[in-house]
Order: sequence, then C-alpha cells, then structure tokens
Amino acid sequence: MPVSRQTTRSSRGLLAIVAVFAMSTGSAAVAGPAINFLPHQALYDLSLVKTRNNASVNTVRGRILYNFSGNACEGYTSDFRQVSEIESGEGKNTLSDLRSSSWEDAAGKSYRFKIGTRMDDSTESDVDGIAERTGDHITVKLKQPVQKTFQLDGATVFPTEQIERIIEAARAGKSLLNLSVYDGSDNGEKVYNTLTVIGQPIKGSGAVASPDPSTKDDAMKSLTRWPVTVSYYDRDAKANAGEQTPVYAMSFELYENGVSRSLVLDYNDFVLAGAMGKLEVKTTGKPCK
Repeated sequence: MPVSRQTTRSSRGLLAIVAVFAMSTGSAAVAGPAINFLPHQALYDLSLVKTRNNASVNTVRGRILYNFSGNACEGYTSDFRQVSEIESGEGKNTLSDLRSSSWEDAAGKSYRFKIGTRMDDSTESDVDGIAERTGDHITVKLKQPVQKTFQLDGATVFPTEQIERIIEAARAGKSLLNLSVYDGSDNGEKVYNTLTVIGQPIKGSGAVASPDPSTKDDAMKSLTRWPVTVSYYDRDAKANAGEQTPVYAMSFELYENGVSRSLVLDYNDFVLAGAMGKLEVKTTGKPCK
C-alpha cells in the first residue's frame, strides 16, 4: 500500500499505508528481480494503542478499506477509505470519513487524485487535481478546493514511486531513505519531507506474534517483508531551534509485492493499531504487451 497521507487532524495520512505500488523511472538500479505488485483488497481494523500530551481520547474504533489494481502498462489505481469514530469522554464522539481515489502512471510521470474528507455531519471537503512531470519540474493543476496551477521540484515523488523506492532500498540493504512526497493531501498544495527507517528482513517462514490473512496465505509465506517506519515532516514549516517533530508517522511490515500488514498510525496525540482482517487477491489483468 502506498505511503500517502490524505488527512484531517484526526485521520492523517493513509493512502500510503496499505499501498501496493508501481514501478517508476529515475530510480537507482538495484540488483534482484523486478517488483511485481499484487492487485488486492485489504481490510484493517483500527484500535487505540495509547495517548500522549493529555489528549482527551478514550477510545477509537474504525476501519480502513484499500483496493489496488493495475499493472506497469496501464498504470495503477487505488481506492482508499478510512472511517474512524473517536470517543473523547462526556458523550462526545467525532466521526471522520476519509475517501481517496488515485491513478498513477507506472513511470511516475502522471498522478490523478480525488480526496474527500468529512467530519461528523459537516459538508465534505474535496481536493481534486492532476500532477504531471515534465523535465525538471512537476506541474499541478487543482480543480478543488480552488482552481490553481503551480509547480513542484522534479525530485518530488508520488505515492507509488515512494513505495517502490522503499522496496528497492530494502532489497539493497539500506536502512534510511529521504524523499519529498506529493499525494494531494490537505489542501492539495502540501509537499512533505519524509524519513523512512527500514529494519532487517523478515522471512515469511518465521514465527508471527499476531497472525493475519497475509501471514496465513501460502503464496505470501514465500515472500520477504521488512519493518518500515515513515515519518512525515512539513516542508514549509519554519526551522526552530532543536529537532523538527514529524507531523505524522506510520509503521508497518511491507512485503516485497507491496502488501502491508501490522499497521501503527502515530498522530502525535494518540496512536492507532491497524490489524489486517481481510486480504483478497484480485485477478491479474491483461499482461503487458
């Protein structure tokens, strides 16, 4: 699943989490087989792990549903939905509903996205746009929330390329990866600096503390996965004395085919766990000619 961050304060970022992503050009050459991303649907059940900073959060219930399809010829399509109910005491409940649909060219040249966020019964807040890579820059054209055209540095990557880069770095034995990422989240104008920390590879035949559909699947058992933590930093934040605090962080175990399990979503004030409850492998589409 990608590492994207479609967000509100309480439902930050998750296109990235469950993502399965695409191959891209411009990546460093890495020895080993090509990345074969698995078309699939995954369901994750969310629960509260802990709170910090005296946050008034008693319980959190929710789910993430992620669908991924496509191939290196047609590009990759992902549909993501996260619904969370936060209970903060004294009968106060907040319901957040985040939906996102995106398509990314397998070469990382084009990215289309549409994101909708709703809190309780408020009017849905929409972001809709397209980003095109040309030469040494990326041109973003927004339709919503306002019509606007602007440019990004060409070194910025989209979510599918982000996951590909992480898998490539993991295969190469690297433990750290820095990337600037654009996924259309927030108001459609944000770029995040990310730091990815990659742990030692885990073989599918090893013991699993909390089994789920991915660890029980015979085909998945033959695959390597890596513990990964991705921290997101506001690129436009003014530098203050001391170390910058990430806006959001997520941890997960990433399979070499792009499937993610054992999610941990850190929103600073509270931390959620996402346990995979369902994994459905989709039929592979037409092969590339």
